[in-house]
Amino acid sequence: MTDSPNTVNKIRNLVIALVAIALAITLVFASQTKVSSQSLEAQAQKATNLDIALNNGKPSLVEFYANWCTSCQAMAGDLAQLKDNFEDKINFVMLNVDNSKWLPEILNYGVDGIPHFVFFNENGDAIADTIGEQPFTIFEENLQALLNHQSLPYANSRGNISAFNPENKLQTGNQDNPRDHR
Repeated sequence: MTDSPNTVNKIRNLVIALVAIALAITLVFASQTKVSSQSLEAQAQKATNLDIALNNGKPSLVEFYANWCTSCQAMAGDLAQLKDNFEDKINFVMLNVDNSKWLPEILNYGVDGIPHFVFFNENGDAIADTIGEQPFTIFEENLQALLNHQSLPYANSRGNISAFNPENKLQTGNQDNPRDHR
């Protein structure tokens, strides 16, 4: 008993359709779960300006990051959630290490790996830092301690980092616009 050419064509078309559906579903899920540099850039655009943050009487968290930094990308979702939870009480500042505009700050705070986070009290004084990927709960506890004028329980901790050498050629950004975080 042999299959008719019509039956073989129907089976082949069905297999092609199922493969196409599976690929489409995979692409949709991959695009929804991937944290991209675009989300870092979107967060940077909404971030508080450094000068304002250090002078408005609120504590601040400054993040030194780069779009190519896999550790920065891995933390983007957690930091977005923390910003949503604390944005009315704490300034969130993002400084792109690839922008030469931030070189004085990079050197001043000893940024040699990213992400690098510096915690400032409400007077604009740097009181602690953490370097590298940090779990959500550790960041949340540090931010809560910052708000409560307590020592940060996980100050000066180190996690996975992307190496950064500030002597590398940096991109120049718009030097005139203080809102330009890129």
